[in-house]
Amino acid sequence: MKAVLHVKDVEHAFADRLILRGCSMHVNMGDRIGLVGANGSGKSTFLRIIGGTLEPVFGEIHRIGSLTLLDQEPVLPGETVEESAAEALAWHEALLRDYEAALEAGDMEAAGRHQARLDDVGWEQQHRIDALLDKVCAPPKEALVSTLSGGERRRVALARALLNSPDLLILDEPTNHLDAQTIEWLENFLQGYRGAVLLVTHDRYLLESVADRIVEVENKTTVTYEGSYGDYLIQRAERMLRLEQANARHAQLIRREAAWASRSPAARTGKQKARLNRLAGLNKVELGQKQQTMELDLRTGIKSGRAVLELHQVSKGYDGRQLFGDLDLNVLAGDRLGIIGPNGCGKSTLLQIMTERLSPDSGELRKAPRFRSALLNQSRVGLNETDSVFEAAGDGNDQVKVGDRFIHVASFLRKFLFRKQMFDQEVSSLSGGEKARLLLAKLLLNGCNLLLLDEPTNDLDLQTLRVLEDALLAFDGAMVVVTHDRAFLDRVCNRILAFEPDGVVEYADRTQAMEAAKARAKQGVAPKPGAVTRVPKEKSKAIKLTYKEKRELEDLPAHIEALELEQSTTESKLADPQMYRSEPDAVKRFSVRLEELAAQIAASYERWEQLSERLEGS
Repeated sequence: MKAVLHVKDVEHAFADRLILRGCSMHVNMGDRIGLVGANGSGKSTFLRIIGGTLEPVFGEIHRIGSLTLLDQEPVLPGETVEESAAEALAWHEALLRDYEAALEAGDMEAAGRHQARLDDVGWEQQHRIDALLDKVCAPPKEALVSTLSGGERRRVALARALLNSPDLLILDEPTNHLDAQTIEWLENFLQGYRGAVLLVTHDRYLLESVADRIVEVENKTTVTYEGSYGDYLIQRAERMLRLEQANARHAQLIRREAAWASRSPAARTGKQKARLNRLAGLNKVELGQKQQTMELDLRTGIKSGRAVLELHQVSKGYDGRQLFGDLDLNVLAGDRLGIIGPNGCGKSTLLQIMTERLSPDSGELRKAPRFRSALLNQSRVGLNETDSVFEAAGDGNDQVKVGDRFIHVASFLRKFLFRKQMFDQEVSSLSGGEKARLLLAKLLLNGCNLLLLDEPTNDLDLQTLRVLEDALLAFDGAMVVVTHDRAFLDRVCNRILAFEPDGVVEYADRTQAMEAAKARAKQGVAPKPGAVTRVPKEKSKAIKLTYKEKRELEDLPAHIEALELEQSTTESKLADPQMYRSEPDAVKRFSVRLEELAAQIAASYERWEQLSERLEGS
């Protein structure tokens, strides 16, 4: 297998702040690697070092093959979109020139090599430019680069990266500003890509379907896990358990040695000095840090009755183009409404109308008596870039009110994983995910019974994303979210509002929306414009349990309990360092068994849920 990249012991720092230490990675052609880690852990820095736009303080980097980096803030050459995209194919123009020069010089061997390469990649590339710009929903080819929005620039930059066709394609959050259909196309493209892919993304479905190895930036270094994103979650949980147990044993040993060292001075002479030296050594040992957890509770206790917001016959358009018309929509307490649709269809505009930042062209809004909304928009407005993190969180105060009590800003920030050394850091220096986290903290302070989120998953790390999902599931008000994150929609939303080409349709879930879209595409049927068309969730006909299935349902809890007991016992064995010394062959056997147990437990729970649902429905 051809190697395309080798990184060894890379270190980097900004001023006196160490970002990366001892980071290593080896990439071969065909590898699909997902790079994960908390916001601010150094993922983007590591990618820039690999891509050559940033020099490391220490370490070795060997770039054997060609590579292209899609940065979160790309710089585009050329005056128009078409010129910028065409510039990415400069290598193809050079190949044509080399071929023609070889022919003129009579060097048929070189001409043959160039011809073979041109036969492989294609002699004419304009169709690739047009196709890729269309696939990523880029702005018109004649649009000026200087007038593009941030999302449009990223879509053009993505097309440029894909046109480059490098040996190693490095993508930093490629799904930001892409709609669901484009994300699914990109997923298929990456699965069939001939070279290697190194990917940073918060899209868990994309990560699961594309990556065959996960590299995590943790505690400033890299830890590698073989397998998919799902495999990584299991392996990481096992590793964290072993580290926690090792930390506990290490602390116990230090306490024992410290207790001895505190005895009378007579015990500290002669050969006992060796034990004091050992104690000093134990205190210097660095074990894996326990993973920090973020506490996010968005509940406010604000009571507003069942209906929070009602829209009646609401219409809105710009420059003679109607985005939506005669829209009727009720948002109730407990609703978690997901809004989907292509870019530019009016999703963000609808959120702005709900917050009364925009007025509809016609129609009216009816609000609950104690209505209070909070908006997290795509541009993350609400932070002063020159404020420190401490000032931004408390608006200059030392205390903030959370619920019905006051707490210190430092304690409040720590709940959102902001370390003490970050308190004096300017907001402008934060990563996109850290800014989003700080804004979420301020939303908590404001309180609301209607929470409006516009692409909330952009720039969030996977840990924060899971915490946010749990908080939204427990939220006591209503939530409306615009997002293209498929996993987020599936887990959080209990209603889907889909902006279709000719109308707005409400579905029970995202799967139903996808199936309806496929059916319409086959039949050529479009929804009618105007009031929201609701598609009720189909109720499947209940099938009674057989006698055998009833017995299976009764036996499943005991079976699951036995599997979980074996899982716990196996994890304890793998956490014992003695096994690695005395029974190295058994380690692999127990590791394999642990994976089997995890799969069997998951399958048993799924079967139990299926049988239980059928029993309730019969």
